Amino acid sequence: MDGFAAVDFEFARQVLQRGTAALFLVAFISSLNQFRPLLGECGLQPATRLLQWAASAKSRGRLLRPTLFRYVAYTDRRLVILCWTGIAIAAVLVAGLPQLGPPWVPMLCFLALWLGYMSITSIGQTFYSFGWEMLLLEMGFLAAFLGSDDQPPATGIIVLFWWLLFRLEFGAGMIKIRGGREWRDLTALTYHHETQPMPGPLSRQAHLLPRWFHKFEVLGNHFAQLVAPWFLFAPILGLWVPGPVPAMIGAIAAVVVIGTQAWLVITGNFAWLNWATIVLGFSAVGLPGIRSESAPPPSDPPWLVDGLPLWWVIVTSAITLLFIVLSWWPAQNLMARRQLMNASFNRWQLANAYGAFGTVTKERIEYIVEGTMDDDPDAATWHAYEFKGKPGDVFRMPRQFAPYHLRLDWLMWFLPLGRPIEEWFTTFLVRLLEADRPTLRLLAHDPFDGERPNWVRVVTYRYRFATREEYGRTRHRWMRDRRRLLVRPVGGGR
Repeated sequence: MDGFAAVDFEFARQVLQRGTAALFLVAFISSLNQFRPLLGECGLQPATRLLQWAASAKSRGRLLRPTLFRYVAYTDRRLVILCWTGIAIAAVLVAGLPQLGPPWVPMLCFLALWLGYMSITSIGQTFYSFGWEMLLLEMGFLAAFLGSDDQPPATGIIVLFWWLLFRLEFGAGMIKIRGGREWRDLTALTYHHETQPMPGPLSRQAHLLPRWFHKFEVLGNHFAQLVAPWFLFAPILGLWVPGPVPAMIGAIAAVVVIGTQAWLVITGNFAWLNWATIVLGFSAVGLPGIRSESAPPPSDPPWLVDGLPLWWVIVTSAITLLFIVLSWWPAQNLMARRQLMNASFNRWQLANAYGAFGTVTKERIEYIVEGTMDDDPDAATWHAYEFKGKPGDVFRMPRQFAPYHLRLDWLMWFLPLGRPIEEWFTTFLVRLLEADRPTLRLLAHDPFDGERPNWVRVVTYRYRFATREEYGRTRHRWMRDRRRLLVRPVGGGR
């Protein structure tokens, strides 16, 4: 680092800008494919109702976050236009084209992504209530101030990325230590691979590893989240301590974080949470010798400070000061006994509190939705609807979807953990009875090929991974036993 300019972090800037843009690309594609059947004009939880409530006198302006749809009436068509615009902007940022211009060009591009995606998440309700939504928004806002290819990134902005990664990792670590006993007695990952929201192709193999390995996993997780994040800030010492050691310490801490996140990537499907953490990890990787295309001259003219335009130094310094002020609340939260998880302290989703999996579920309960064409539900032959990521067919190997986010599948995992029936789920069953095509496209398999069933019902099962012996005998990847009939047959009335 060289004063206002983080001259050794050009590689970090490239990864942060292109990686964040790639995640926005995935997020907008996910919304393009899923928002309308979930939250559109005829969706399971129509966003128009929320907007009408926000516009009413009863709401008193309490819509939590800004959205363009508060000023421009929501329609499915406008949602599609917004998504395609976000996809186009994200794609050119991944290609690095705006970064070839002056710094205000990528700044406007990232701010457009930030505001556009916030407009979606603000009306996304239950289906957008995940911590990685606000994480992506905060990453996008900070990425707007990383500058262009012809100048080094500003030191303050790089440090803010370290602070974001620290809040993300250390916050998650403290949530676990303060949470379930399984994180303290090192048994959490004995269950997690099997009971996580959406297992991946290698989750069963990870679950079947020896118990001593699972304890090692938990210890590694605690080290990566509670110890390593403190050393991310070591490169700051390079301002006063000569030599490569401070940068090496920061890079080693980043490698620890990136390595643990890579293990989570190959053993689960946590949307873009792990991928975003990996991208953030590269913010602490300083590589001397890799500089921007226009190295600062030996003696800066008055309009340049450490190779950065004076106006850009003012802008990035103002953003740094803003985050210093906003960070008071998340910093307090990290030390609080009743730590908040995935909480925002302002309407703009900046300087948030993060954390996940303070407790680990020890039993996997699945809601299996079934339908029949028979007239008599008591004597009917029932056929299951198959979801894309959620376990169902006991023979099917879980697929890898992350960083793509299957929102309906995730909400299906949450259902057994809270209230048995939510309004959106009741509407979902009605849509199945109607053979609603947009809803059916969210599923992997419709057993009735687009025809309306006479009845649908919901049965609960306990699922667990098959042992190696069980798999060799039955070829089942999942073993399950029926628990109860949750929703009695509901007829389509035809």
